[in-house]
Amino acid sequence: MVLAGIEVKISRLESIVEQIGEAVISTTETIERLGERLENLSMQVEAQGKQVQQQGYQIFALCDAVQSLAESQDDSLQKLAKLTQTLDRLTSLIQGTD
Repeated sequence: MVLAGIEVKISRLESIVEQIGEAVISTTETIERLGERLENLSMQVEAQGKQVQQQGYQIFALCDAVQSLAESQDDSLQKLAKLTQTLDRLTSLIQGTD
């Protein structure tokens, strides 16, 4: 009778140990999956950070190009104004008026 009681307790303990083992394995697998997801998210964030940085460089280059274009246009307008004045003087000289 005592032996039967011990066997029941051992059986229960074995069942508890088995359940604990299964829980540990399940938890470990879950943690591994979460680690993989975290690594994937980290790589995505890093890639997006590089894209944002690259876009920043492109925006800076575009602003620089627009500024150069504006300066070039300003120079062209000044030259055009001088050319217009010269043409006006030439026209006046050709027409004989001053």
